[in-house]
This record gives sequence, C-alpha cells and structure tokens, in this order.
Amino acid sequence: MSKYLFIVESPSKSKTIEKYLGDDFIVTSSKGHIRDLTTRGYGGFGIDIENGFTPMYKLVNDKRSVVNELKRLAKGVEKVYLATDPDREGEAISWHLYEVLGLGKKSYERVIFNEVTKDVVNDSLKHGRTIDMNLVHSQESRRCLDRIIGFSLSKLLQRKIGSKSAGRVQSVVLQLICDREKEILDFKPEEYWELFINFTKKAKKLKAKLISYNDNKVKLTSKEDTDKVLSELTDDFKVVDVTIKERERNSKPPFITSTLQEEAFTKLGFNAKKTMMVAQSLYEGVELANERVGLITYMRTDSMRLSQDFVSSAEKFIKKNYGEEYYKGYTEVKDQGKNVQDAHEAIRPSKIDYTPASVKKFLTNDEYKLYNLIYTKVLSSLMTPAIILDQKVKINNNGYIFELNGESVKFDGYLSAYSDTQDDLKTLPEFSVGEEINKVTVDPEQKFTNPPTRYSEGRIIRKMKELGIGRPSTYATIIDTLKARFYVKVTNKVLVPTKQGMLTSDKLKEYFNSVINVEYTARMEEKLDEIALGEVNWNNSIKDFYYDYMPLVENAEEKMEKIYPIYLDEVCPQCGKPLVMRNGRFGEFAACSGFPNCRYIKKNETSEPVNTGIKCPHCETGYIVERVSKKGRSKGVKFYACNNFPTCKTTYSTIEDAKNDKLNDENE
Repeated sequence: MSKYLFIVESPSKSKTIEKYLGDDFIVTSSKGHIRDLTTRGYGGFGIDIENGFTPMYKLVNDKRSVVNELKRLAKGVEKVYLATDPDREGEAISWHLYEVLGLGKKSYERVIFNEVTKDVVNDSLKHGRTIDMNLVHSQESRRCLDRIIGFSLSKLLQRKIGSKSAGRVQSVVLQLICDREKEILDFKPEEYWELFINFTKKAKKLKAKLISYNDNKVKLTSKEDTDKVLSELTDDFKVVDVTIKERERNSKPPFITSTLQEEAFTKLGFNAKKTMMVAQSLYEGVELANERVGLITYMRTDSMRLSQDFVSSAEKFIKKNYGEEYYKGYTEVKDQGKNVQDAHEAIRPSKIDYTPASVKKFLTNDEYKLYNLIYTKVLSSLMTPAIILDQKVKINNNGYIFELNGESVKFDGYLSAYSDTQDDLKTLPEFSVGEEINKVTVDPEQKFTNPPTRYSEGRIIRKMKELGIGRPSTYATIIDTLKARFYVKVTNKVLVPTKQGMLTSDKLKEYFNSVINVEYTARMEEKLDEIALGEVNWNNSIKDFYYDYMPLVENAEEKMEKIYPIYLDEVCPQCGKPLVMRNGRFGEFAACSGFPNCRYIKKNETSEPVNTGIKCPHCETGYIVERVSKKGRSKGVKFYACNNFPTCKTTYSTIEDAKNDKLNDENE
C-alpha cells in the first residue's frame, strides 16, 4: 500500500513524475485550480467587504469529482506532498488543496522544483516546507483586484458602449496599443532625400551613401537640394580613407518569459500563446527512448540566474565541443530590472546533454524549434564574445564624401552556437587609398520619415516587461484576451486596435485614468511584491484600492454616455418588441430587444453582394465585397470578404480594416 500522495497541477506532469518515484508514492494532479472566488457579495466580487475584505471561495464546478478523488487518496496515506508550480499561483493552488483536503490535521509538505527530472524531483523531497502564506496572500490580492476591476468595469462597459470586458492590466496594454495608433494617425511625414553611388567590384554590387561635404554633414530636404549636389558631382570618384576596426559583440543573457516570447515571435513566427503551450509541454515531460523527462526548466520566470551545477556541465560541454577559447564563464546579471522575482532560474535545458539533435526525433516540429532556440540561447550566453571587423570606406568626389560600410567575423565566439541577428554580415572587398572607382551610377532617392512602428506581440510583451506591468504568467493571456474581445486584430503581424478597442480605451482614459494607467499598474505590481515579502498587509492593500476605485465607477455610471443598444423605429416580426442596434463581433447589427428570449436578427436586404471597389490585397485578382453571415452566432451580421471565395478566404469585420490592409500592403 502506498504511503505518500504527491499532487501536481498537470496530468502530463504527473505522468512524467510517477516514473521517478517508487511504489510508495501515488502521483496525481489537481488539473489546475480547484477553487475560485464566488460571485456572492457586493458587485458579485466574492469578497466580504464588511469583514476585512476577506475573499470568499467555492469549488470550481467541474472539479468536484477531482476533489472527491483527492480526498479519498489523502485519507489512505501517511503524508501528502503538495508539488504545484514554483510560483505564486502554484503556492496559492497548494494552499487551496491544503484547505479543501483538510491537511491541517495530516502530515504534509510543500515541495518545489524548477525542472521535471528524476534527480531534481527526488531531491525536492529533502527540502519540504510549510506553505508560504505571504506568497499566497500576494496571489489572493492579485485575484481580488482583478475581480473587482474586471466585474465592475466589464458590466459598466457592456451596458454603456457594448464592449465585452476590461481588466486591470489588460486595459493598460490596450491603452498602449491605442496610444501608438493615435501617434501614427497624427504623424506628419517629412520629406528627405538620400544620394547613393552604385558600382561593382569583384562581382559584388556595392552601394555607398552620401554623408558629408567638406567635413560637414549633408542634409537633403528637397529635390532642389539634391539637384544642386548632382550638378556639382564629376566623374572622378576616388577612395580617400579605408579603416578596419575590431569590436566585441557580446552574447545576451538566457531567456526569461518575455524575451522567449519575443524571440520566438521574431524567429519562429510563434505568437505568445503558442510559445507558452509548446514550452509547457517541454517542461512537463517528453517521452525519450528510455525515459520520460522534462526538457526545460520552468518557463514562467523573470530571473536570468543559472544554477552552478548547470554552468559547470555547460563549461565542460563548450570546451569539449567548441574549444577552450570559446568558454567565457558565467556572470550573474545584477540589475535585472524592477519587479523581478528571483524565485527560480532562467529558462534553460534541464541537462546540457539533451542536445537538440539528440532529442529531435522525439519532438514535434514546433517543440524542436522552440527547444533548439532555448538550448542554443543559454549555451551562447556562456560563450566568449564574437570579434567583428567593422569596415569603412570613404569615397570622395569634389568634396562630397560617400561612405561604404561592411563587417566581417574575425572570431565567431558565441555566434558559432546562436545567431542573434537575422541580417547577414556584409563583407567588403579590399580597397586601397587613392583607388579610382569606375562605372559609377548616381541614384537619388526621395524618402519620407516614418511614423512610429505598431506593436507586434513580441514588442508589446517587451514593453510590458520594461514598464513593470503584468507578470510572466499573464503576458500571453492578456494579448489573447484583447484579440478574443476584438479590441485588437493582427494585421501583417502587428497589433492594430479596432474601432471598438479605441472607443473602450478612450472611455477608460476619460473616467478611470487615475487607476488605469502605466504608473499606477506598475506601482500595484511593486505592492504585490511587497506583500509576497510580508512587508505590506494584503487586506489593507485591497481596501485602499477599493475606496480609491469605487467612486470612479459611480461617477462613470452617472456620466458615461450610453451608446448601445440604440432603439430603432422598427419592431421584431417574430415577437413584436422594438428592434435595437447592437455592437457585435463584425460591427453593428439590428436585432430584437427581447434577447435572449427572442433571437431575431435582421438580415441584410441586399440580394447581391455589394462590391466595394477595393482590390483584394492577398490574392490580387478578386475584389472585397460586402456580405452577411448566414450561420452560427454571428448570423445576420455584416462583414467584408474577397469575391474569389473559397479560393481566397480573406475576410474583414469592417470596410476600414480592408482599406487599412490595402494601405499596409502598398506601404510594404
């Protein structure tokens, strides 16, 4: 009969760990959270405001059978090990298990591990502890704050402007995206010109740029400026300076959650959600030839630290496979930014011996790509800098200096393991001072200054990290929620706010700017960290926020204009109640005010699709036409699509989206 019960969160992780522990152990999972806040109390917050802002919990409905089975198993063992994830959320889940399973009257230990390998899991049993209630209170505080804002704001916005939801961090991220869009819309491009000479040497096509005239920087702001320079150029182009300088290019630290999501987006094309799903499977366990093992350490982290054991094994690997001169050594990153929890390590392979090549046949294509990225990144972080030769050639013509730049690798260093740039190095052929350049063509190019760049998923995650808003476990969920609520859409790999997203952000800024802003949200993250350290009373923190925030809700309830639903001068042909204009996934639509009892939606009366005259930017042969959805929950809703369907499946929710996509394609 088994003596111990070992509880993790994930069935996949339990499947891996049960092979590490002996017959004395029963390994099972809670399948995530087993309790959540109720919807009782004022506002449905699930918080007892009158009794010290105490959270009120209930079992998650679909977890009752799981909890009953865990109770049955716990009764038959001597000790229970709570082995949920090594972060605040995992600590809170362990506490909920402790409470629900009645472990106060039974021997239990909280154990944590950063990687799912046999040695590490077994070693964790030697370092059991009690539940850290400061970490639990920090997570409870986060959940309560999110519930207060989420419930009150979501209900308010649904009633007033037809928006689906709002959130403490989600709304700040939406604000960042919308503010960037306004910068782009307000941007006034300025004309400038650049002048290049083109020539060929040793079969290489080269392009040198005009940089100065008589040692003064050249700035061309018009065609007239450019024509003046062209009139003063002769056929005499001569090399006047050749310099080659060495510089070191240092490797970057190993991945944390934000940098992994950013680089996986840039190099692999993975969105944040996909990156975390693939990383989760690598962490929880993969079936290799003779063992099941977690290939990477815990993927929700903001620490760049590496364990000494791993560094020692990596040192031997690098010296053996690359050479003594390639090993730099490990230097701990001292300044990792604000709000960093150094609870565990950076994201790294669990063992250096699990090379990407050796495990490739056991992984899916996506798992291999991400694992290879993680493995080579941490390896390169311990390797010597690359030595780059910067090459610069200056070519003179009547006092006008054209500059040609190139670079080559003298010593590859860490670049032999990991390339941190997508650009190929451009090596120049040899030049000598006094050399004449022949067969030169001079090309003036008219250009305009560019507006700020929209955020991609990778860039907005980096911005969240820089500003100290959100946590590693929330980055992907926040972006996914913004897309699911149709506040933003992905166009040409960047996040573009929708009309509803802009409206939502504007209203939140108008009525809730004192709490829905970067500074306040970052300060709240700092306070949650202080709660985790036991430096701040968590109940008082919720209370202080509540009394700052609720007057804003009351003011918005009174003063915010109600946009939806708009009553129309028509009645429902099915039940006779008035029709209303509502806001939906694909824009406005007319429907019965008796919803949900009556689900009538007015159909578009146009029999033939209306051609907008916009050529499809994707197939380039069809045209975008106006259509009305005939199926599903969006039945009766207007949308825009290519008339080459089903050959081309391009669709848009609004005509503005189609126009913007066309413009984006033309700009690219």
